[in-house]
Amino acid sequence: MPLAFRACQQLQLPVDSNADRLPTYLNQEDRVVGALLDPSQLEPLGPGHYRYTVTKLQVFQLQIQPVVEIVAITKPQTILLEARDCELEGLGIVDDFRLTLESHLEATATGLEGEARLSVSVSQPPLLRLIPAAVLEATGRTLLAGILLSIKNRVGQQLLADFEAWCLEAAG
Repeated sequence: MPLAFRACQQLQLPVDSNADRLPTYLNQEDRVVGALLDPSQLEPLGPGHYRYTVTKLQVFQLQIQPVVEIVAITKPQTILLEARDCELEGLGIVDDFRLTLESHLEATATGLEGEARLSVSVSQPPLLRLIPAAVLEATGRTLLAGILLSIKNRVGQQLLADFEAWCLEAAG
């Protein structure tokens, strides 16, 4: 029976100045994706298509590193990020690993609103068979929530800083 866990994170971020320019900024797909995710771990594969190497994660005695293919879709006032494929390095051969990411970031009259949903399904690795599934799933939920929280913090710091820089560049 596969292990399954999920996490969800919502965002409401007020933007004090130039909030009216947020829809135009969100259309700068490469720039926004680079501000949302660590650019040193991001590889462009083509228009709207990226490979993201997640920071190594420690799960009990295992180190794992997800490598996720992400598609970015821009719509009026919104950018969507979805995982299309994922490899998991560090667990050996795992045929049934499945990661789902669905997120959106939307410009509103007062700032940014968004939500990210991340879920994982995988068989219990042989090295962790002695650990009860409930403990592994709780650990997995905590791990996913931590990933989403770090992205939320990055939006609150890096994305806003990049937005302000973009506004200055456009004005100058």
